[in-house]
Amino acid sequence: MFQPFGEEHLQFRATVRGFVDRDIRPFADQWEKDRLFPNELFKKAGDLGILGAHFDEAHGGGGGDYWFSVVKAEELPRGGSAGVSMGLLVQSDMATPVIADLGTQAQIDEFLKPALRGEKVAALGVSEPGAGSDVAAIRTVARPDGTDFIIDGQKTFITNGTRADFVTLLVKTQPDAGAHGCSFFLVPTSLPGFSVSKKLEKIGNHASDTAELFFDGVRVPRDYMLGEPNQGFMYLMQNFQTERLIAAVGAAAGTKLLLDDAVSYGRERSVFGKPLIKREIWQHRFVDLYTKVEMLQAFVYKCVDHYNDDRYVKREPISLDTVKLISMAKIAAGDLASEVADACLQFHGGWGYIEDFPVARAYRDQRLLRIGGGTSEVLRYYLAKLMGF
Repeated sequence: MFQPFGEEHLQFRATVRGFVDRDIRPFADQWEKDRLFPNELFKKAGDLGILGAHFDEAHGGGGGDYWFSVVKAEELPRGGSAGVSMGLLVQSDMATPVIADLGTQAQIDEFLKPALRGEKVAALGVSEPGAGSDVAAIRTVARPDGTDFIIDGQKTFITNGTRADFVTLLVKTQPDAGAHGCSFFLVPTSLPGFSVSKKLEKIGNHASDTAELFFDGVRVPRDYMLGEPNQGFMYLMQNFQTERLIAAVGAAAGTKLLLDDAVSYGRERSVFGKPLIKREIWQHRFVDLYTKVEMLQAFVYKCVDHYNDDRYVKREPISLDTVKLISMAKIAAGDLASEVADACLQFHGGWGYIEDFPVARAYRDQRLLRIGGGTSEVLRYYLAKLMGF
């Protein structure tokens, strides 16, 4: 398989793995019960350079390429909590890349650099109660008022939402213009009129907080607008590719770990006098699943190679070819994660249905992959148009 990792990547992998083994895995079960991991984990990750390894040094990052983010996303699942992975990846790969792409020096200094150090928690505010994958249907509005904008509206399904120090927020600045009337703002949550309506209880990813947010006359300086007005939808479509790609990377790594854990269980579990893994029906099943994981891994790496070439070598926007590949990878990753989780739970029998076994948590957590960042149905619809069907 294509191996893009050099010595610096391997050293970074050792750093991330040590962080996961020391600061996440021993506490993951408790954080799942608490429905939250501590804010200090962001700071620990920031201090180790984990959050910003693939950002420019001028932005407070480590100056590495995108393969550094791949290393991070592959190691985090070893912590045993998809919720922790989600919270950290929103910080480093979803709420902040658009700041690096569009931010002024003042915005980078105030928001991006502290986020990469883990000193400020970031959230990405896009989805609304009536607008999930159909982003153009958002209704949160920012109206100009002198040198400021007044924001009114509501966001939901916002990871890190209960504790974010700022929200990278998509709003309508031309309410009647559809997708062409959206803009991005950086909104500190300390501003009057911002509130967390409630923390949402989810069927999985329990250690991450997901919130419903309200904006009631929040006055934001014009200087907090990211990029050009009414170009937010275009910016989001670029940002979405980062979110979808990192999800596929993490899913490929997570499904492999889940299979490895199931096989270990099968070596110890005896059924009718023989280890479960020695039963031919399961041997064939696992051969097929491992084959599919290897195929997914190879395809995901191809996507990363294209993305890295676009963004870190050519320094250009993501090409349509890369967008197509990433969307395919996201669909394939979600489908395979569901297939693997279901098979592994079945392999465990009754124990797979018990919370003490990691496969039960994985079975719940992976379900988000076919929803978050654009549902599989919407991605297939988008791909069909892109491919001229």
